[in-house]
Amino acid sequence: MRRRRTAAILPVLLLLAGCAGGVARDLGMTVGGPFGARPTIAFAGGGPAAGLRVEELESGAGAPLGADDLAIVQYTAHVWDGRDNRVVDSTFDRGTPAAFALGELPPGLDGALRGRRVGSRVVAAVPPQYRGGAQPPPGVGPGDELVYVVDIIAAHPKGASVEAGGGSLAGVRVTAGAPPALEVPATAPPPAFEARVLVRGEGRGTRAGQLVVAQYEGAVWGSRRVFEATWTSGRPKAFKVGDGGVLKGWERALVGVPAGSRVLMVVPPSYGYGPAGDPAHGITGTDTLVYVVDLIAAY
Repeated sequence: MRRRRTAAILPVLLLLAGCAGGVARDLGMTVGGPFGARPTIAFAGGGPAAGLRVEELESGAGAPLGADDLAIVQYTAHVWDGRDNRVVDSTFDRGTPAAFALGELPPGLDGALRGRRVGSRVVAAVPPQYRGGAQPPPGVGPGDELVYVVDIIAAHPKGASVEAGGGSLAGVRVTAGAPPALEVPATAPPPAFEARVLVRGEGRGTRAGQLVVAQYEGAVWGSRRVFEATWTSGRPKAFKVGDGGVLKGWERALVGVPAGSRVLMVVPPSYGYGPAGDPAHGITGTDTLVYVVDLIAAY
């Protein structure tokens, strides 16, 4: 689907009780700003705290994050060096939340978030030894300690799907329920791009620039081979629409469609991977593709 990280999980060594009022007392810092808004951090004097430290400044009432969940978060990361403690990464600079796949994060951050409830604000000081070999953000040195302020906006479990029925398009049939079965006919594919909303969700349409969460299955028309299916591979995936980061066919089919919809599309090469194809998935430059997409949420 895209045009073109996994670390071992280590236990959190020190999990501190949540502190009210935005004051992370054991970390020596004050975090300002409401949940979901860009935080400000006032660091006390001196350098980083020893070891991995985590504090929950605000406790949510939503579902706890499970080991296989896809968490939607707003966050800011600082290098904690006791000098300028500069910001090195922030979802607020990019304009959309981020998707954190639990189990695939740097181990210190993964352990800090697992089990936390949606609606919580978590502060985590993560020394380099708890990054588990994960690539740090640009501008972060191998020995730098990072401080994350993470607001957990939502969580989508492994089996998340929409309540959707089936339908057909250009001879392709999709069954109702989740996961749906995708049946591609043994005929020549249509020459042009086609898309159909089989079941339309409620609410506003997805806007260009939003982060969307989806379950999907893709097949090659000619061989009727399924080459990718999130329902069986693990969990929903998140991606941004409207910025050229996904296939042209996906942009055309999904922008404007509300969350809760099931969409079926037939994607010729000019709306897919083009003449180069996608060798990693066995897709050639002449393959027409078929996708059924459950658009679960948009942020």
